[in-house]
Amino acid sequence: MTTRRSFLCATGAGALAWRPAVGADGRYAVQNCAAEWTYVSGKQYRDPFNEVSLDVIIQDSAGREQRVPAFWAGENTWSVRYAAPAAGKYKYRTVCSDSANRDLHDRNGDLTVAPYTGENPLYRHGPVRVAPDHRHFEHADGTPFFWLGDTWWMGLCQRLRWPGEFRVLAADRVRKGFTVVQIVAGLYPDMPQFDPRGANEAGYPWEKDYARINPAYFDMADLRIQYLVAQGIVPCVVGAWGYYLPLLGLDRMKQHWRNLVARWGAYPVVWCLAGEGTMPYYLSASKEKDHALQKSGWTELGAYVRGIDAFHHPVTIHPSDTARDSVEDQSVLDFDMLQTGHSDRASIPNTVKRVTGSLPRAPKMPVLVGEVCYEGIMEASRQELQRFMFWACMLSGAAGHTYGANGIWQLNTAEQPYGPSPHGRSWGDTPWDVAYQLPGSRQLGLAKGLLGRFAWWRLEPHPEWVEPHWTDSDFMRPYAAGIPGELRIIFLPAPGGPAKVKQLESAVQWRAFFADPATGKEHGIGTVKADANGDWQMPDSPVIQDWICVLERA
Repeated sequence: MTTRRSFLCATGAGALAWRPAVGADGRYAVQNCAAEWTYVSGKQYRDPFNEVSLDVIIQDSAGREQRVPAFWAGENTWSVRYAAPAAGKYKYRTVCSDSANRDLHDRNGDLTVAPYTGENPLYRHGPVRVAPDHRHFEHADGTPFFWLGDTWWMGLCQRLRWPGEFRVLAADRVRKGFTVVQIVAGLYPDMPQFDPRGANEAGYPWEKDYARINPAYFDMADLRIQYLVAQGIVPCVVGAWGYYLPLLGLDRMKQHWRNLVARWGAYPVVWCLAGEGTMPYYLSASKEKDHALQKSGWTELGAYVRGIDAFHHPVTIHPSDTARDSVEDQSVLDFDMLQTGHSDRASIPNTVKRVTGSLPRAPKMPVLVGEVCYEGIMEASRQELQRFMFWACMLSGAAGHTYGANGIWQLNTAEQPYGPSPHGRSWGDTPWDVAYQLPGSRQLGLAKGLLGRFAWWRLEPHPEWVEPHWTDSDFMRPYAAGIPGELRIIFLPAPGGPAKVKQLESAVQWRAFFADPATGKEHGIGTVKADANGDWQMPDSPVIQDWICVLERA
């Protein structure tokens, strides 16, 4: 018996649309869009979640196969979601752990996939992957993807009300140019197990004895994940906070991750195995033991997720310092995510050192800061620091950058502040609808917009192209990156006098301008040419503050 035959896709820039996907001669879907169909078992099971597993093997016209896990949707129902990477004809068959169940096992069908014709970049260009140079991200068709992330750790809970408040926050981030939202799949940080602050409209993601998942929780989470994708935002799905691994155990955590891969793998997502993967629970009495267990366990989970994800989405882990050092085998990761501190300017040295230190490590992989200095945290880390961290990281070789605001990650409201963490203290009461309007998020959007005018994915760090430049003894000096013979971008922290640009190609005529990173306003400098030594003395900037100086081939 088969029901709920449909596919989910963004037909344009916005709304979701459910459409019939079954005809007399088979199913129909659209390239890169999640098609969903459901199987209902006439055979009854005492505990279907734990007794039965179902996969669907999908074969394209060239005979290539993908094995896609189905998810338990409640009672005796299982659903599968699949996004075809190309238009064409596909066949599929089901494989059930109970091979005697004819409703679930060896069910066959055909799928006809039409090209996508809308404007959503995640469908038009395909999901995100690591580029062949292992330095940046791109879409499946090779189009570069600029990672500008935002931190909504608890964005699947009911304290960010669906649909109104969730859509308000998403619209603001789209307007500012954000492309990624980092969001936790229900097993949250900074609270005890089954804390009421972590519930959504349907309760918690697991029953309180962890006997089985709560499908209704994930049905509500689906709406939010699907909406982000419809707006062109990539969900970076954090499976759980790291300390849940000792609580659930490895087998239960694999079930948790299988459910996530089955539900959301057909969408253009990125996987983050855990948040602060090796950090034990705040009040744990066995922290050293937990740390070792978590590092080993998340390594095994990384291999497991890579093995069951038919779509091969990029995998990382959110660390206490670096993703590389949070697992025992770096081959389970596709990119290095960093966490570098929340101590305002005191976090600058660690941030720059982590970025520049990870880039030359093997295996080569993209590097980005996934958590640094939430804007407003501890009444500090304001917009000027947000600008500094973005530009210092991007011009030092980062593949992208994630922003965060205190008040958003924990979803404070004016009526109901988040309150204390397990350690007894609160991070602050700024409501999310105040925090999302802090100026740092807009200014990072301006920064992405400026870089987006150029071939930013070809930028390489060249601190030696400007004098003075940052060193391990002074991180407040200029940062430089560019493309030889084509582009120089120089970040000038304040305070500081004019800098000298070095090693300019003498045969190239350059056009230069200053850009105000706080407003986006530009001040022309005009055509410049290097002297016989390849040097050019930059004029004074218009105002004593931080600036961007851009030199492009005229």
